[in-house]
Amino acid sequence: MPLYTSPFLLYPSPTAPTVNCHFPRRRGATCPSSSLRRRFTSKVKPFLPLPLHSAKVFRKPNLQCSASSLYMSAEESTSTSQGSLLYSRAFWVSESIIAWNVYVGNGSCYLLASKTAALSLTSDGILGEDVKVKLEEDKHGLPENVKEKFPHIKDYRAFNVPPDLDAKPLLKCQLAVATFNSDGRCSDATGLQLPGILDDLFSYNGPLGALYSKQSVSLYLWAPTAQEVCVCIYKEPSGGSPLEVVQLEEFNGVWSTKGPKSWEGCYYVYEVSVYHPSTLRIEKCYANDPYARGLSSDGRRTLLVNLDSDNIKPEGWDKLVDEKPDILSFSDISIYELHIRDFSASDQAVHPEFRGGYLAFTLQDSAGAIHLKKLSNAGITHVHLLPAFQFAGVDDEKENWKSVDPEVLEKFPSDSDKQQALITAIQNDDGYNWGYNPVLWGVPKGSYASNANGTYRAIEFRKMVQALNRFGLRVVLDVVYNHLHGSGPVDDNSVLDKIVPGYYLRRNTDGFIEHSTCVNNTASEHFMVERLIVDDLLHWAVDYKVDGFRFDLMGHIMRRTMVKAKDALCSLTKERDGVDGSSIYIYGEGWDFGEVANNGRGINASQFNIHGTGIGSFNDRIRDAILGGSPFGHPLQQGFVTGLLLQPNGHDHGPEAVAEHMLAESKDHIQVGMAANLRDFVLTNCEGKEVYINSRG
Repeated sequence: MPLYTSPFLLYPSPTAPTVNCHFPRRRGATCPSSSLRRRFTSKVKPFLPLPLHSAKVFRKPNLQCSASSLYMSAEESTSTSQGSLLYSRAFWVSESIIAWNVYVGNGSCYLLASKTAALSLTSDGILGEDVKVKLEEDKHGLPENVKEKFPHIKDYRAFNVPPDLDAKPLLKCQLAVATFNSDGRCSDATGLQLPGILDDLFSYNGPLGALYSKQSVSLYLWAPTAQEVCVCIYKEPSGGSPLEVVQLEEFNGVWSTKGPKSWEGCYYVYEVSVYHPSTLRIEKCYANDPYARGLSSDGRRTLLVNLDSDNIKPEGWDKLVDEKPDILSFSDISIYELHIRDFSASDQAVHPEFRGGYLAFTLQDSAGAIHLKKLSNAGITHVHLLPAFQFAGVDDEKENWKSVDPEVLEKFPSDSDKQQALITAIQNDDGYNWGYNPVLWGVPKGSYASNANGTYRAIEFRKMVQALNRFGLRVVLDVVYNHLHGSGPVDDNSVLDKIVPGYYLRRNTDGFIEHSTCVNNTASEHFMVERLIVDDLLHWAVDYKVDGFRFDLMGHIMRRTMVKAKDALCSLTKERDGVDGSSIYIYGEGWDFGEVANNGRGINASQFNIHGTGIGSFNDRIRDAILGGSPFGHPLQQGFVTGLLLQPNGHDHGPEAVAEHMLAESKDHIQVGMAANLRDFVLTNCEGKEVYINSRG
């Protein structure tokens, strides 16, 4: 049965750097390309840094209890301190159950809470609690629904929380669990991970972000662990004192306020007082709105922009659905990858203020526009734009960029160390970056706009989509929901981890953030993370009329999330939403590695699991067979079209018989790739055997 995926969805080919020189292009100073990330994360365990400021909170002698736990893995016993609040090794998985891999025996187990984050460990045990609640071990273990949601802790012991305990106020506190021997001495203690109970008590489907009416502007923020939330309203994008500081009111984990219509066009910042597990403190965090739709040029303030306003819609915008190029079948899709800045950065036919930005696509006679029209006439159906959301690594204020004069570069050979050195010296301050450093998923990148303040980025992004559609090309947006660039309470690029610390980012069994994607993995298995992803996709599809989505490291997202996203997009209609959702195509990198491998955090959207969904996956088998090698192999290893056996390049492929067999196997992989989504295809392989090909082949 067809899966609506093309056999030629190969791993994206590199985009050439803007200047004519040979140096590795980069996605960002902290985030290597997907292939390099795979190489890095498959062999190196994620770095587990100690929490920020931890030395100021606890002195070393106070980090351990008097005895070690009886149940402790060899890895834990050699790599971490037992009984430390720096770790969060217990999981509050539902309102009534805490999971912890600890043996109590004849002793006892307690839940402790401190509203002021005053918990500390001493030789006498744990001190500073406001609340101390006894937990009872459930000899039946964790229930099946908990094991399904948290497969990585399925063998942990279950401890029942008293049924009359009001858990909601405790979730705003510093929390710990501790075990005590029969003589009353503390034997173990650790912090708690809370996503399970937060999903259980606070899953929410109501309004979030800014909502606009004729009379007012309303703000909604999901922050169930926050002790207090205020919003600071500013007239200007930077500098000055706030016009107002308004305290939000909470109802069941959602903080909200209603302001005057005059707020529209202003900027705002949330001030969130919340316990942060990375510092073991109550922190006052300043953060943008996770549902931001506009930003200031320095990215520090959220713009109150109503995307339904007619003054930020290009002429004919509401009727663009009727101008979309026809696509009769997803199997007809042919995709061209493109970097927004590179498209026009060196095109002298483009006005200097438009170069490298959204508006360059609106010109009819530029070299890039002429080329795109030719591609459309030749059969290309979609343009895949590398990340265009708000990402770190490129200053949105162009006057802060540094560059190297191309004439200076041309004086040196393109592979010279001197040219490389000139580029390296300014690479963290120039205007170039792939964009895989997400900060806010729902706002167009400011550096591609003629002015990063105000509504320019919104209207100019819309003009770009409209122009590409009129060239005969649909638009695919590269979305990076698998990780975020920032985390913690003070990082300027941290947003979600300031609002609900410890929830949006996936953590390991010690409580530290997973980094297998490259940095700050997100956790779509958590309800409100999944909701944010689906909401964001709908936002881009409806508000910007994007025609498809390419998911970076899709395998790190849960299959359920991807299916929900596809169903939500397919439900969009021309009559109600101005979008034909049935024509929106989604696909991604279905690699299976890191902590999610083998369904380690739930059924993930890997190549193994995505069949039958109508969601496409990149085909690494046909890529490696055609080109040779792999992200982990030697760069000179040859493939079917690069001279394997027939035109040796000097690389040692082994004896001739081995190279011949490699070539024959490459042919098999290419045939399988060409068969693509025909799950019942039977291959006669190079050994003359019939092989049944399925989704795991």
